[in-house]
This record gives sequence, structure tokens and C-alpha cells, in this order.
Amino acid sequence: MRPVKAAGLLATMLLVGCVVTVNDRALVGKDRVALWQSKLVIAHRGASGYLPEHTLAAKAMAYAQGAHFIEQDLVMTKDDHVVVLHDYYLDSVTNVRDVFPDRSRADGRYYVVDFTLAELRQLAVSERFKLSDGAKIAVFEQRFPIEKSSFPIATFAEEIELIQGLNQSTGRSVGIYPEIKSPAFHRSEGKDISVAVLEVLKTYGYDEQSDRVFLQCFDANELQRIRGELLPAMNMTIPLVQLLGTGPEFRAALTPDGMKAVASYADGIGPSMKLIVAPGSVAGKLQITNLVELAHELGLAVHPYTFRRDLLPAYAADYAELLGIFLDDIGVDGVFTDFPDLTVEYIESNL
Repeated sequence: MRPVKAAGLLATMLLVGCVVTVNDRALVGKDRVALWQSKLVIAHRGASGYLPEHTLAAKAMAYAQGAHFIEQDLVMTKDDHVVVLHDYYLDSVTNVRDVFPDRSRADGRYYVVDFTLAELRQLAVSERFKLSDGAKIAVFEQRFPIEKSSFPIATFAEEIELIQGLNQSTGRSVGIYPEIKSPAFHRSEGKDISVAVLEVLKTYGYDEQSDRVFLQCFDANELQRIRGELLPAMNMTIPLVQLLGTGPEFRAALTPDGMKAVASYADGIGPSMKLIVAPGSVAGKLQITNLVELAHELGLAVHPYTFRRDLLPAYAADYAELLGIFLDDIGVDGVFTDFPDLTVEYIESNL
């Protein structure tokens, strides 16, 4: 077992469901980092290791498993509803090809923005799959079986109402972690998804920095627009998180100057775990970057993705070891996980 970290007040708050969730932008450097010392369990697309991703069933299970925050990937429909799906197309997680065989675009994909909410209600969500000679093959074969049971697409509002309802009935205070997906694509389709998402958040009482919400996006220009224009215009001050992928467009952000630029508009970063521990690492010889150190020096929270029991990197023998490397040894502030229960259990047993 790894050494127990100092718990203190924030660890106690974690156990009673009152985790500090925002940093004070009036503070700087390590003083701001102190507000992020609790380890957050962020349910990645819900309890997606057990139930089809982004279904209300997966979100309810994540809640019951003790997640501190639950993620919502957000896209828009033809009639301007914000719905919860990872992609702005439908063909990897629904039966859209069966129900609407003639509604694909020239590239063969079925785009959410081409369907009304009423049409989407006719679809069934399943475990993520890929096609092989016309047959559906699950991406994760040991997870929930494809096309079993019945799971509809939910709106952002419906999911918020589920989580807020559970907060009332259980006395807990689980937060939400929405992601604005592909704002440039939506803009090209005549949709301002950022405004639509912020309007839903404000309607349901998520408008201040102290509220239990993080708003995340990969698009740095859009996050700067949200921080500089949209939030002031809507009298909102919610915390923002810059997502970071492994592509060349993110390289500049990984430098000291680039991270300073991120800190000028964001409160945290959500990097791929590959940006923290290099994929070529092996057990006992980890190649750890300085990304977490750079972020913490600027008071940014670090919430890497995605932690999966059934897709471990080569340098971790099991899921607990993977969590220990990132949460204990490297000191990230929380993780996106498909397995909230295992992650909560690890954190509580190591406080």
C-alpha cells in the first residue's frame, strides 16, 4: 500500500461530500493550488465501464458509486436542444442506421444537428461499437452487451434535473462537468452551442464560481470567448477547464509561456494522461513530464483523462497502481474515470 497522504480539512470535506470545487482567482501560485488538494472522482460519461455511456442509467450508477462530479458531453439538435452525447454524430452509439437509413451525409455519418429532438427520441443508445463487415463489434467487449435493454438520448436539462434531484433526495452535493463539443462545427451549422449551454447552466443555478460545475472545452479560442465575452454578458463566473490532447495544436500550451496563457482564462486543465506520463514508459521507468508542475505553479487544477480498468497503459500492472502513480506520486487533483466505484474506493482507502 502506498503511504497515506496528509488528509487535513479538505480530505475530511471530501468524505462528507463537500469538496472544494473552485479556485479563488484572486489568489496566485501555490496559494491557489491549496484549494485543489482534494482528489476528485469525475465520472467519465457516467459509470461508462458498466452501462452505455451518457445514458441516464450510467449517470445514476455513477452517482450511486460516489462520484464527486459527473461529465456531460454536449451537442445540439436541429431544433436547438442541447443533448448529451460524446460525438456530434450518432452512428457509433445508436441504431440510427436502422431507424433512419437514408439520413446520412455524403461522408456516411449521421449528424445530431440533422435531427430534431423528437426524432432522436426514436433511437436507442448502446455500448460504443465499430462496424466490421456490417456487424457491430463492441469497442470494449466485456462491457454492457450491445442492443440489450433500452436507453434513450437525454437532454442536458434532463440530466441536470436527475443529478439535482438525487442531490436533494440523498443530501449529497455531486457536481456536473459539461463539455462543449466542437463549437466551430456547430457555428458552421448556424448554432452557437456555447450560448445555448450557458443558458441551460444559468437556468439551473450554475452561474457562480462557487457552484459545483466545471465547464470544459478543447477549443482555446472558444474558452477565451466564454471567459472574456459570454460570462460577463450573462453575469456568470463559473470555472473553466482547458482540455489538452496529444495533437500538434496543443504543443504550445505545454510550454511555460503557453501554460501562462491558459491560466489567463482557465481555472484548470484536463490533459490526456499521455501528456503527463509518456506512452513509452515501462514499469519502474516512468517518463514523467513537467506538465503538472507547470500547471500547479500557476494555480491550475489538473484533471487528466481517461482512467480505465480495461485499458491500462503498459507501465501499470493494475488499476490501483495506475491511480497511485497519478494521484499519489505525481499529485494530480482528480481523474476522469469509467469506473467511479474503484476510484472512490482507492481514494478513501488511501486518505
